Amino acid sequence: MSNATISIFVVDDQALVRTGLTRILSPAEGFDVLAECGDGAEALAALDRARPDVILMDVRMRGMGGIEATTIIRDRNGPPVLILTTFDDDDVLAGALAAGAAGFLLKESPAEDLIRATQVVAAGGAWLDPIVTPRVLDSYRRRADRGLTEAHGAKPLIDYRLTARENDVLRLMAVGATNAEIAEDLKVGDATVKTHIGHIFAKLGARDRAAAIIFAYDHGLVEPDPPVV
Repeated sequence: MSNATISIFVVDDQALVRTGLTRILSPAEGFDVLAECGDGAEALAALDRARPDVILMDVRMRGMGGIEATTIIRDRNGPPVLILTTFDDDDVLAGALAAGAAGFLLKESPAEDLIRATQVVAAGGAWLDPIVTPRVLDSYRRRADRGLTEAHGAKPLIDYRLTARENDVLRLMAVGATNAEIAEDLKVGDATVKTHIGHIFAKLGARDRAAAIIFAYDHGLVEPDPPVV
C-alpha cells in the first residue's frame, strides 16, 4: 500500500456502529471518511456527490440492505464494497459475494483487521474473513447448485488450465495480497500481475477477485482456516 489517504463511505443503520468505525478508520490511520450513511439508498445518493476508494457496508439495514446496494454499485462500476457482518449471516453473505462484494469482515474483528481489510480492498484486493470463510463457501456452493453461479459470472468449470505462475498469483490473491504485494512476492512488475489476473479471470469465467478466490478454495489451491469453536 502507498501512503496515500484512503477515502471511504461507512454505511450502517446504527449510529454507534458508524461512529466506532469512523474513529478506528481515522485520519491518523490514513483514512478519510467522506460520508456516513444510514442505509444503501443513502450510500447511492452520496455516490452522486463523491466517489470513495472503498465502501464499508452493513448487510441488514432498516432501509435498503447491503446486498441490493452492492448489486447496484457493481452494475454502475462503482467502488469496491467491503461487507461488515455478524456470525449468523452466512447465506446473506454468500448473496453479497454473488452481488459483487469484494469481501467481508466480522464486526467483532479487532481494529487491526478492519484497517488491513479496508486497505486491501481499496487497493483492488479481496478480503474473506478466515473465521467464517468455510461456512460462507458452503452457502455459496449451495447457491451455485441452484443456478446462481451463472448470475455471479463464475460459470461452472470443467476445463481450466492455469499456468504455474497464474496459480501462484491466485494463491496470493486468496490470502488477501494486493497487486503490489503479489508483485513484490513474485519479483515481477505490477503490470505483469495485472496481466496474470486478467488471464485468471478469463480462464475461470470469474468476473472479480472474490469469484476467483472462491474457486481457489473450492479446488484446494488454498485451505480456509478452520472455524473457532
